[in-house]
Amino acid sequence: MSDIIGTNAGIIWEYLDKHGPTTVAKLIRETEVDEKSIQRGIGWLAQEGKVTIELVNRAETIALK
Repeated sequence: MSDIIGTNAGIIWEYLDKHGPTTVAKLIRETEVDEKSIQRGIGWLAQEGKVTIELVNRAETIALK
């Protein structure tokens, strides 16, 4: 399971590196990774201190630090 979460965290990191800050909903749409896996991947990256999570206009926005 941790391999899958790590892989999805990598997908998220690569997307953010290429496209910049984005909403969780857009990550789900554009990476085609399911919502639970996106949330787990974001948690992984947050635990490692690699992302910031902000509430912008009622939407969670994820960005690389």
